[in-house]
Amino acid sequence: MMPAVRAVETGKVLPDRSDVVIVGAGIAGMAAAWHLRKRGLTVTVLEKGRVGAEQSSRNWGWCRQQNRNPKELPLARLSLRLWGEMNADLGEETGFRRTGLLYASANASDVAQWEAWGRIARDYGVETYMLNGRELSERLPGNQRRWLGGVWSPHDGRAEPELATSAMARAVQRTGGVIVQDCAVRELDIAGGRIAGVVTERGRISSEAVLVAGGAWSGMLLRHHGVKILQASVKSTCFYTEPGPEVLDGAVSMETVALRRRLDGGYTVGVSGRAQLQASPWGALQAAAFWDTFLIRRKKLSYGIGSQFFNGPESLHRWTGDHVSPFERVRILDPAPDQGLLRRGMADLTTAYPQLANLRMACAWGGMVDNTPDAIPVISGVDHVPGLFISTGFSAHGFGIGPGAGVLAAELVTGAPTSVDPTPFRYSRMIDGTKFAKPGML
Repeated sequence: MMPAVRAVETGKVLPDRSDVVIVGAGIAGMAAAWHLRKRGLTVTVLEKGRVGAEQSSRNWGWCRQQNRNPKELPLARLSLRLWGEMNADLGEETGFRRTGLLYASANASDVAQWEAWGRIARDYGVETYMLNGRELSERLPGNQRRWLGGVWSPHDGRAEPELATSAMARAVQRTGGVIVQDCAVRELDIAGGRIAGVVTERGRISSEAVLVAGGAWSGMLLRHHGVKILQASVKSTCFYTEPGPEVLDGAVSMETVALRRRLDGGYTVGVSGRAQLQASPWGALQAAAFWDTFLIRRKKLSYGIGSQFFNGPESLHRWTGDHVSPFERVRILDPAPDQGLLRRGMADLTTAYPQLANLRMACAWGGMVDNTPDAIPVISGVDHVPGLFISTGFSAHGFGIGPGAGVLAAELVTGAPTSVDPTPFRYSRMIDGTKFAKPGML
């Protein structure tokens, strides 16, 4: 069962030309579209399925700087400022509330890692506080766990994935942007070595700038044109409950389970760090690049073969612009949730909070989380294909940093000075022999 994303009306006419074409109507693409429209450019967003229907609506809804990789902290801080302004800026409810976020653990290694992160984060201006077990219990009334320590960021918050991306989409439309759903981009149109537009299942659009923001599908489109991208996906499982007693206003991550209060009074629940690695042809070809990441996360991974092997974004397909593409065969990537993880998540939730024991699960889903080897997204131009830009590989961080990623992408497309240093997000690290650092805080 998919999350109930608020519907967006689709454009009925495909324009002949657009200053910028964006491939993908998730939060990365839609935030970029919003900021490009603010700069006065004509924008067309093309989505093979529906706005926000894949990972942009399937995440936990955390908007945080807490425990980010330091390379992402400037972008996370920019995003949090934008989240705080967003309801007023868009004129719609995104669900954002600055409630603060907590991480709690009984493991000394976790506490030591958070302490080390805090020393770095404070140099970036992040307000973060270490808590001992007693202080944690005071912030988590009713929680039955015993804690060694934790970390608290009062400026972090939460938003509603089912609302936020579609709210951005409608704001884009109100300012004259075009969003066409159920319209796959089959190919990039490259002439004389540079972008000239895109070829869609409904025809061609001329443009001198294309931003590929297709989430897990970005790699397939880019590889089709010989643009190397290191991107691999794992299947996550998540659920939310019916409304229940308020045990916290924000969100907390524990060793086994994480929960966030929702606007409707329920809780979005994730099983901390657990995911399924599905075998795929491109996954095998990229194994060396992702080996260090795999070693770090392997204890919390399960393994399987899903439909992704044959028809997903890491399958092997060849196609041309005048024939049906893989993007039309799978309009919405909608893997089934892992039933074992659902049972485990509900059990861990009610162990921590017995007062929630009678809550029923209202909706459960799976999602494909796209990752890069260093868990840092690519938000960048592609130097050897002028006019081509990428915003992908958000590695489970895309919802929270999506607003800032949209600003950075819009600045890169227009050649404007950037709000944050774009170097950590450069595409060139995919092809220049860079030794990827092991993923830091996630």
